[in-house]
Amino acid sequence: MSASHTTAARLAEELAAGNVTAVEVTQRHLDRIAAVDGQVHAFLHVDAEGALEQAAASDARRADGRSLSPLDGVPIAVKDVMATKGLPTTCGSRILEGWVPPYDATVVARLREAGLPILGKTNMDEFAMGSSTEHSAYGPTRNPWDLGRIPGGSGGGSAAAVAAYEAPLAIGTDTGGSIRQPGAVTGTVGVKPTYGGVSRYGLVSLANSLDQAGPVTRTVLDAALLHEVIGGHDPRDSTSIDAPLPDLVGAARRGAEGDLTGVRIGVVKELGGEGYQAGVLARFQESVDLMVAAGAELVEVSCPSFVHALATYYLILPAEASSNLARFDAMRYGLRKYPEGVEAPSAEEVMRATREAGFGDEVKRRIILGTYALSSGYYDAYYGQAQKVRTLISQDFAEAFTHADVLLSPTAPTTAFELGEKLDDPLAMYLNDLATIPANLSGVPGISVPSGLADEDGLPAGVQILAPAMRDDRVYVVGAALEAALTEKWGGPLLDQARGLEGVSA
Repeated sequence: MSASHTTAARLAEELAAGNVTAVEVTQRHLDRIAAVDGQVHAFLHVDAEGALEQAAASDARRADGRSLSPLDGVPIAVKDVMATKGLPTTCGSRILEGWVPPYDATVVARLREAGLPILGKTNMDEFAMGSSTEHSAYGPTRNPWDLGRIPGGSGGGSAAAVAAYEAPLAIGTDTGGSIRQPGAVTGTVGVKPTYGGVSRYGLVSLANSLDQAGPVTRTVLDAALLHEVIGGHDPRDSTSIDAPLPDLVGAARRGAEGDLTGVRIGVVKELGGEGYQAGVLARFQESVDLMVAAGAELVEVSCPSFVHALATYYLILPAEASSNLARFDAMRYGLRKYPEGVEAPSAEEVMRATREAGFGDEVKRRIILGTYALSSGYYDAYYGQAQKVRTLISQDFAEAFTHADVLLSPTAPTTAFELGEKLDDPLAMYLNDLATIPANLSGVPGISVPSGLADEDGLPAGVQILAPAMRDDRVYVVGAALEAALTEKWGGPLLDQARGLEGVSA
């Protein structure tokens, strides 16, 4: 098996044993990017020189017995919403085209401190607004399973890079499912940590109370290894939780043994049925049956407020986004456009011309929605009511977790849809986040694990596993146990069955 097809955990073992060098591993992934990214468009910027320099430094450390972490020398891709010193950070928007931050986000700093070479920045929906990575100002990313379909969003670039073997690891961000939903439709593993469990410092904000960075990988163990690198308290982030992470790698290794005896798994009544593709539901039921066979106790739980989650989210998110995007004023950084035919334009006129040229349609749509929801006379009726429903959703989670250790649902209602299919129907696009949004509204952790291929189209689906806040270890135990059972059932990793991109499978 080539280095680009090897899991991060296995690469770490090979590097530690001296069987391969970090430069060799990094170069093979850069070669893979050069070979296939013209078709996939997972990356907006590739830093070949920087990645190889970092890999060479890793090799030098290992030669001296000074490895920084278990993943030292394993390359990674980073979603273009994280500030990276010396590398462009555009958030998929023309308004930040060419902007190079003077500092690293905490997540990026921790990657560097752990010795992971950064391959480059991945494509995304503009300012993380979207469910398909079609709203990038630099063109869409394509799903490696079927190049005519979407890779999910907003973090489709990170998921596609991992699924196409362009990177063994990636960082995504999840505001309403933007790690988990791309994971489901690309056959990869995506984790949304507990809100506050991974620092948001240096993450360009979409919605402050919802955004969370997390791992995008090919296995549950790889996700745990990466989560332990990027997680933990950060005093520069006021929402960061001042508490140690649970033993996530240990949890993943325990789960991989396949024993779920005594674990209560709750199937959420409201997250399934009408609107869900038959093949997605079939693979979900198979996953539930495998978990029960592994010793888990099955309980059905009801979270009645979840039916209002989508509407609640699409009031809270645009409101926070409209405030956050006010910083792009054409005065301090980023794009600056002058209005045509105006001899001495005012600051407001320059700002208006810049935002008209720099923001895409989806960003403008959400700014308008959010500004309206926050406006005088409507704040209490819309934003205020949404926050009350958000409290009810959190209460539903708390009640559900008294009956179950983890909650289960399909990650996304359907498999990957065709490029362009829903671009003209924003409401249809928003429905892709139906199952993932409640976790962001309440801050609980979740993982999406590939559940198999839907019968209708042969495309991947995913199972979502949710746990109480700060019990991220539970999603790794259950996720790893399910992954082990499914891998045995399939006779190998699901990605080996991908057929859309020539040479994608091992």
